[in-house]
Amino acid sequence: MSEASIFTKIMEGEIPGEILFQDDDCIVLKDISPQAPTHMLVIPRKPIVGVQTASSEDEQLLGHLLVVAQRMAAQEGIANDGYRCVINAGVNGGQQVPHLHIHVLGGRQLQWPPG
Repeated sequence: MSEASIFTKIMEGEIPGEILFQDDDCIVLKDISPQAPTHMLVIPRKPIVGVQTASSEDEQLLGHLLVVAQRMAAQEGIANDGYRCVINAGVNGGQQVPHLHIHVLGGRQLQWPPG
C-alpha cells in the first residue's frame, strides 16, 4: 500500500479508534458506522490490501483473524445467538478501505441475501 490506511493510522496512534482487543498480529475496533447492534472490525497489523491480494504466506494470519473474530463474538455476547463475518474484496465487493478487515456483526436477526 502506498499511503497508510485509516486502520494503520489508528494502530500507530495518529487518529483515535475504539480498540476492543489487540495482539501482535491484529487489532479489533468498534465500527464507526455500525450496521448492527454489535459491529466490530478485525484488522491485521500487516498492511494487506484485501483478501484478494493475500498470499500463501498469509495463511496462518488469516486463520488467526477468524479465531479472533470467534473469540470477540463470544466476548461481546453474540456467539450463542449467531453472528456474521464479512470480508469485502475490491470495489464491486463493497470494500471501502484498502486494508484487509473482517466485519463481525450481530445482536439482531441478520437478513439474507445481504446485498
